[in-house]
Amino acid sequence: MSKRIATTYFNIDRKEIEKTTFALIADFHNSEVEPIMDIINGCEVDAVLIGGDFVHNNSNYEKGIDLLKQCSERYPTFVEIGNHETKSKLDIIKMVNESGAILLDNMFTSFHGMIIGGLTTGFGFNVDQSPFKKTPAPDLDWIEEFANQKGFKILINHHPEYYPRYLKNKDIDLILAGHAHGGQWRLFGRGLIAPGQGLFPRYTSGIYDNKLIVSRGANSKNLIPRINNKPEVVIIKIGKE
Repeated sequence: MSKRIATTYFNIDRKEIEKTTFALIADFHNSEVEPIMDIINGCEVDAVLIGGDFVHNNSNYEKGIDLLKQCSERYPTFVEIGNHETKSKLDIIKMVNESGAILLDNMFTSFHGMIIGGLTTGFGFNVDQSPFKKTPAPDLDWIEEFANQKGFKILINHHPEYYPRYLKNKDIDLILAGHAHGGQWRLFGRGLIAPGQGLFPRYTSGIYDNKLIVSRGANSKNLIPRINNKPEVVIIKIGKE
């Protein structure tokens, strides 16, 4: 296991579901693949969920695609599109499809009796972005159909700021997010700043309302140093305890 990257566990007790273990990787940002794979392989996961921002920019993307390839060679791997994918000029859709991973671009699929959906960022491809720009609304035309599916529903949703406005009251069992990078500096158990949420953001790390899990992100080589905020891979076990 990597000393630089934490492994955080959540147990979701659902007696009607076959025990299933997921690894959530958010905000990889073209970091180092080997320590992530060491964690995943050591946790004996059933599937990998990629919560957006696996690439960083036009010149820093190879390791992000390699992560998808290595994950999909061993596990069913489901990918959602974050804002760093759309801000690049890369053909991300083609790259994901060629990696062997399953792209969930505002769509859903079934796995182990559960329904897994992916909500694509509201930032369009090649649209100007900045840390202080309000996050555009996502495409929600398909969400009601997803929420009306029978069974346990998991939504991979890069932006936690979407949760209170668009998703909190939907019939979705578990929502997985990243983007906030843990608030970058964590003081007294709270993050300092996050894009789309501003200063002292509410949703930066951990579980909220027993429904939203926010990863601090898996990037271990940030240009801006993290304080009290170790990067992480989140392991989620769903099923009967």
